[in-house]
Amino acid sequence: MGAVLVAGATGVIGLAAIRHFASLGREVIAVSRRAPPEVPGVRHVALDLTDGPACAAALAGLDVEHVVYAALYEKPDLVAGWRDPEQMATNLAMLENLVTPLAEGLAHVSLLQGTKAYGVHIRPFPVPAKESWPRHDHENFYWLQEDWLRAAAARHAFAFTIFRPQVVFGDAVGVAMNLTPVIGVWAALRKAEDKPFSFPGGPPYLLEAVDAELIAKALAWAAEAETARGETFNITNGDVMVWQNLWPALADALGVETGPEEPASLAAEMPGREAAWQEVVSQHGLRPSTIAGLVGHSHHYADFCFAHGAKRTPAPVLVSTIKLRQAGFHDCVDTEEMFRAQIARLQSERMIPPRG
Repeated sequence: MGAVLVAGATGVIGLAAIRHFASLGREVIAVSRRAPPEVPGVRHVALDLTDGPACAAALAGLDVEHVVYAALYEKPDLVAGWRDPEQMATNLAMLENLVTPLAEGLAHVSLLQGTKAYGVHIRPFPVPAKESWPRHDHENFYWLQEDWLRAAAARHAFAFTIFRPQVVFGDAVGVAMNLTPVIGVWAALRKAEDKPFSFPGGPPYLLEAVDAELIAKALAWAAEAETARGETFNITNGDVMVWQNLWPALADALGVETGPEEPASLAAEMPGREAAWQEVVSQHGLRPSTIAGLVGHSHHYADFCFAHGAKRTPAPVLVSTIKLRQAGFHDCVDTEEMFRAQIARLQSERMIPPRG
């Protein structure tokens, strides 16, 4: 049995994937530019996926059976970058650079997309979104990667599965799209300023979340399941959420007090609070870190997900997961319990202040 190679191993999904596959006793190769947290049984290969010759040299000869492609290139201005042709071309090149040297020995590749496949960043879509719909008529690196992967799979006789998670949450830090560290840092900054942990976003709306650890379990299932071959699946926790309704539970897990809603752009507000964050780090004996080192570009993503600045209530963002269940993957997660567990892990690792 060959190894499982996880590309983007420091990302929110990649980190969960290396942990889960290692827990199953699989040989795991973690590919990323910087080293992920140490996980027993995981070997790290430092690699820049935009460097084709380096990928060819580093990956040639590896015995890899299954690839989890969770790598992602994002522009600093996150939301604007989603329509940027250069961003699209770079993401396609990265996939090609990784898979091409491994293709002859592969059995299966899992590729990650998301609800941008349904144009959530462009205009509201009917709910629930279904995988059987025609491809949404906008330019997206998802389509570039998918078309290339389908052709490569046919040419080299390996299988593939595509997952479309809803908003993903985990305990990975310094990444492009993970709100849990953003929420933890923002709560600590507000408390340090003797201000309540007020919801900073816009109007309430209905959406779904997905735990990175749940995705990792689905990736392991897809690596073996015949019903996953050549298929595309939405994946969510299985319940729904509204930020304003969830906010008191987040405050409780973080050990802070809530207050009236107070709109604020976290992308604009957080970078200027570095000195205040360093005081928080010192006061609570946290691991040395910067705000950027903890949240990456995710404060931009927070504004988008919290509907900051929205003039009216956004349309619900819901997807159907019937296809995934019918194919044989039935696991689910309570979203409130997910947040409590992720916050507790960040607290135990001294990334954010303890609950007390």
